[in-house]
Amino acid sequence: MAATSELRKKVDLATRSLVLTNDQLEKVSALLLKELNEGLRRETNPIASIKMYPTYVRDVPDGSEKGKFMALDLGGTNFRVLVIDIDGDDFRMENEIFAIPQSIMTGTGEQLFDHIAECMANFMEKHNLKEYKLPLGFTFSFPCRQEGLTKARLVSWTKGFSCSGVEGEDVVTLLRKAVKKRGDIEIDVMAVVNDTTGTLMSCAHKNRECRMGVIIGTGFNSCYMEELDNVELYDDDTPGPNKVIVNTEWGAFGDNGVLDFVRTDWDDEVNTYSLNKGRQLFEKMISGMYMGELVRSVAAHLTRQGLMFGGKGSDELFTPHMFKSAYVSAIESDPKGVYTNTKASLDEINLQHATLEDYENLKLICNRISTRAAHLCSASLATVLNRLKRPHTTIGIDGSVYKYHPNFNVLMEQKVGELTNPEYKYTLMLSEDGSGRGAALVAAVAVRQQEELKKRARAKKNSVISMNDDVVQATQ
Repeated sequence: MAATSELRKKVDLATRSLVLTNDQLEKVSALLLKELNEGLRRETNPIASIKMYPTYVRDVPDGSEKGKFMALDLGGTNFRVLVIDIDGDDFRMENEIFAIPQSIMTGTGEQLFDHIAECMANFMEKHNLKEYKLPLGFTFSFPCRQEGLTKARLVSWTKGFSCSGVEGEDVVTLLRKAVKKRGDIEIDVMAVVNDTTGTLMSCAHKNRECRMGVIIGTGFNSCYMEELDNVELYDDDTPGPNKVIVNTEWGAFGDNGVLDFVRTDWDDEVNTYSLNKGRQLFEKMISGMYMGELVRSVAAHLTRQGLMFGGKGSDELFTPHMFKSAYVSAIESDPKGVYTNTKASLDEINLQHATLEDYENLKLICNRISTRAAHLCSASLATVLNRLKRPHTTIGIDGSVYKYHPNFNVLMEQKVGELTNPEYKYTLMLSEDGSGRGAALVAAVAVRQQEELKKRARAKKNSVISMNDDVVQATQ
């Protein structure tokens, strides 16, 4: 038994660098605030790691939105098409999920957008929508530089995509081109947004205090409502509220080396074997795309040191990306002293010779990786809450890690509270169908604002005509 407890101590000590103190998290928060400000300023934005792209979305739903809208939602290995009937606070939604094959994810941009257009045409055929030209919101959840509500240029692919001919191009133009080429459907793109904006808008439809949207899933990103005067890259003089939603793209936090004090050799290894080496380093410490790989990297390292699996691993354990992030959630769902999911996960990667002690040590590694991720997320949210200085802010959150990991929400609720000024209250709100429904809501708000501008223009025109009539009468 002594040998067993000695082994456990060694594993505990070897993984201690994954445990972050509040002092470290507050330093992360201070650095993040500095980087957010650099991204907002025109002078420093070109060299800033966090790009803080203005989304051109200036308002949240106010309850008066009405009509039928479509939405497209592309943000990972699946693609969704939705049709939504909105009537104020009420809505009805139908949607369908289409897979994106690996060959398309790594093929050409033309193949990708042809696939999207085909999925959309199939959906519209099925739901008898082909005769309509509906207002459409397009959720495109990759780093984009917005140049207007319906224009967004892809900066760089993430999440395993590498389609050629898209980076630097306007994704709405590519979508319209693919649709036009088919000739059997029509679309009226009102807005292109990313999934964080969709999440914010979707939650704001239910809770008017929502001012921040966060995705903790395949990727990790956020947006929040910023004062227009602080967003120096915003260059549209259209009348409207003095605020705009900013897409932070904070997954790239640390790409300039400022987070090296909390990164480990395992983080370096995960980065080395990733598709976008040297980029999205913060995201690689947190998101579902990398969580399983981090656990695998730690476990493989400890196995080579003879601290796990009797020093004998498997081909899968030593092969990058063979340990799925879903295993982490499953393993942490095992109650204390129960190893059903842990054993099943290890069986999947041919580690049938694992002992009870190995199960416990693997649980410890999973717990440390996911707790670190939750605490880094919490530091990020606290940074924005402390910046906004609102009495109460609702934060809409979507994504597989937040939804399905058994402890993530509890860890975040506690840690955000520890790192946020007690004057600023907050609610973490799970988004339902956020990125898709939110895109339709952005389209709905855009239609509402267009109608408001038309009304104002008509009223102004009528006022001028009336004034001219008065002048004519006065001179007669």
